[in-house]
Amino acid sequence: MKLTSRGRYAVTAILDIALHGKDMPVSLADISDRQAISLSYLEQLFAQLRREGIVHSVRGPGGGYQLGKSTEEINVGMIIAAVNESVDVSKCKGNGNCSKNSRCLTHSLWERLENQIEQYLHTITLAELVEENSDHDCESSHCHDHHH
Repeated sequence: MKLTSRGRYAVTAILDIALHGKDMPVSLADISDRQAISLSYLEQLFAQLRREGIVHSVRGPGGGYQLGKSTEEINVGMIIAAVNESVDVSKCKGNGNCSKNSRCLTHSLWERLENQIEQYLHTITLAELVEENSDHDCESSHCHDHHH
């Protein structure tokens, strides 16, 4: 599992829906404004998130997206997996770390680390993230600047 910007943006967008979409669907334009993620990029991500059933779209006036599962059922790893095309663990291919035939010395170390990260991300539910974000009830967009 790669931690790409796609994955990070997807998690941010899903969290936005979890926080703002309890009563009515959230439009991608709203997410785009609140999170400063381009609309066309969100449309790409949401096509994939919809395929995985993480969100579903609501048509008509006031339409948009809502979560397709409960916040307890959705975890961070699942969101990232939905938008990442490849799950290439080794960074070795063609970037000079590995000679063609031998695995690089630290290959299995990074492989184990990636597996740990993936398992860890699958233990973090959206419900936990919502909980963390509601601890400080701020209306401004500077919520993510808080320090623990």
